[in-house]
Amino acid sequence: MEPKIVPNLWFDTQAEEAAEFYCSIFPNSRIVSTARYTESGPREAGMVMVVEFELNGHRFVGINGGPEFTFDEAVSFQINCEDQAEVDYYWEKLTDGGSEGPCGWCRDRFGLSWQVVPKEAVELFADDDAERAARAMKAMFGMKKLDLETLKQAADGVPAS
Repeated sequence: MEPKIVPNLWFDTQAEEAAEFYCSIFPNSRIVSTARYTESGPREAGMVMVVEFELNGHRFVGINGGPEFTFDEAVSFQINCEDQAEVDYYWEKLTDGGSEGPCGWCRDRFGLSWQVVPKEAVELFADDDAERAARAMKAMFGMKKLDLETLKQAADGVPAS
């Protein structure tokens, strides 16, 4: 079943390269289709116009629309990770050629923002014990890549070493 809502990512010329990069990182991913500009298009004939791809079963479209628009942190994609190993994996892959940001945010080599979050951290921040949640959140504000063990220790009131 084709999804009704599909994120469309605007690139200058790197849509195909980005799609291949993302597909190399996420399991169950593939390039679905590629369409190229024709001689009647606003860009060079033969250049990739649109690439449709799936990341872990989620459909995306990348368009080579030109340099007019770029990514910023107003839109990001959150990766809910099962454990620290998964956080480490995605963080390493996405920051390769990109940059680290605060609180589990990073930008990839194309400027797209990601949030790499261990599921258990979200549970810590929503803990029924408000003080426990506040300690975990305070610890998060001092991090770039989230460290689940440090967040758990902070939630439990264990001083950082």
